[in-house]
Amino acid sequence: MPAIQITRSIAIDSDEISETFVRSTGAGGQHVNTTDSAVQLRFDVANSPSLPEAVKHRLAAIAGRRMTAEGVLILRSEGSRSQLMNRQEVTARLVDLIRQATIVPKNRKATKPTKASKTRRMDGKAKRGAVKSLRRKPVD
Repeated sequence: MPAIQITRSIAIDSDEISETFVRSTGAGGQHVNTTDSAVQLRFDVANSPSLPEAVKHRLAAIAGRRMTAEGVLILRSEGSRSQLMNRQEVTARLVDLIRQATIVPKNRKATKPTKASKTRRMDGKAKRGAVKSLRRKPVD
């Protein structure tokens, strides 16, 4: 199997991915009981030479519970009755996860409200307070 192209600069060798086939759960009648159509994909993120360190860290954060303590990403697909379609779906999900991890988040720059925006806010509050005070019953 050829390498899986993630971005222009990142490609994962197919030897880094292991797929195991297991029985699907849920409805499906006798077909579910006889075929191993569900696919479990394992990708060792921690020891992958294909991914830069920054991408590995972001991928671990994105993956959450799908990542083991050893740094192995486990994805499972059993939506289709076809083993081939489940393999394609789980591979596409892996590619999407890694592509998300390649995006570097922008650093937030702390800003302060302008004097004009503070004035507008205070004017709005005063106007709203005046409207509410006019709704009250007059005091004797």
